[in-house]
Amino acid sequence: MRYQHRTLTNTLETAMSFSTPTRGFLGAVTASVMMIAQASEAQAEALTVTDIAGREVTFTDLPEKIVLGEGRMMYSIAPLVDGNPFEKIVGWKDDLILYDPDAFRKFEAAFPEDTARLINFGNPYAGDFSIEAVLEAETDLVLLDVGNLFKAEETGLVEKLGDAGVQVAFVDFRRNSTENTVPSLLLMGRILGEEKRAAEFIDFYIAQMRRVTNVVDAIPAEDRPLVVVENAAGWQQDFCCWSFGPYNYGRFVELAGGVNYASTLANAYSVDISLEGILEADPDHIIGTGANWVEARPEVTSTLLGYEGDPAVNAQKLQALADRAGFADLRAVKEGNLHSIYHQFYNSPYHFIAVQQIAKWLHPDDFEDLDVEANFDELHKRFLPFAASGQFWTTLN
Repeated sequence: MRYQHRTLTNTLETAMSFSTPTRGFLGAVTASVMMIAQASEAQAEALTVTDIAGREVTFTDLPEKIVLGEGRMMYSIAPLVDGNPFEKIVGWKDDLILYDPDAFRKFEAAFPEDTARLINFGNPYAGDFSIEAVLEAETDLVLLDVGNLFKAEETGLVEKLGDAGVQVAFVDFRRNSTENTVPSLLLMGRILGEEKRAAEFIDFYIAQMRRVTNVVDAIPAEDRPLVVVENAAGWQQDFCCWSFGPYNYGRFVELAGGVNYASTLANAYSVDISLEGILEADPDHIIGTGANWVEARPEVTSTLLGYEGDPAVNAQKLQALADRAGFADLRAVKEGNLHSIYHQFYNSPYHFIAVQQIAKWLHPDDFEDLDVEANFDELHKRFLPFAASGQFWTTLN
């Protein structure tokens, strides 16, 4: 099979460059889409792509059998395939089943035979990953997360797979997600042979992000509230707290017109913050992330946000988080600015929904007309194989 593709020279490299929070985002994604629009049809003996780790990966044919280093990569594959998103997926790590069972059951209901046949290959960054099983499945490509590049190289996984004739490509929807979502989608669109669909989804993504960034550009620094992000609030009982520096949800806060507290402490992806520090900072808003983790980890006290989220249950869960020692004294809790939002937006191209909802919390007057629920519904109607349901964010009553 010969592969016909659009020439996207330097698209990924262009899309990976940021400057200021808003101009950098717009520059990167606009350049990427312009490159798609200007591309010309070309015959190619082989498909060569540059992945998010900067590695050149060459295919003589489009990969037909793909292994996902994380099951949650289905968040990004699903909107790119107009049909069965599992058609080329032979297996994965079972994190989608364990940590977002609501979403897995949505996929399972839509594609019962495909989800049943998937092989659990284990964690590619740990000793339980079976290269032998990958080879037995005649895998063409293993997709990995760039945040685990060092582990994949240190363990020799990339080299071993390459020696066996299995290609490896890195994508990123987690670490530098607002920077790398567009190039990752372009990469995956090419690999899946879904460039047109990828371009359509990227257009949608850009338009949704601009609903916030175009407004935030005009908000002065002194009007941007201080925000504490609590990563996986309620996951642990004896420690406060995990947060993000200027990455992931920390970056979402900044793009939504807030000052991320943990970014003032460290320029790091993950930042440990103390309750004493939060009390001293006395933030304007606190945003915790939550998901249905209780099936895999019954002791969690997190909000159970997701496709099966129950508003009454989550109201009780959020009140319990507010009642933790020390939190009741915080101004954000007293003023009703304690929020919870779906954790899995942090590893998904749908993070524009999180950015929009955070913007509405931080600047309600500026975003009074922004209908996040309607945008979430449109995402599902246009790009996903199942309808929206459940609850994905909530605020303390």
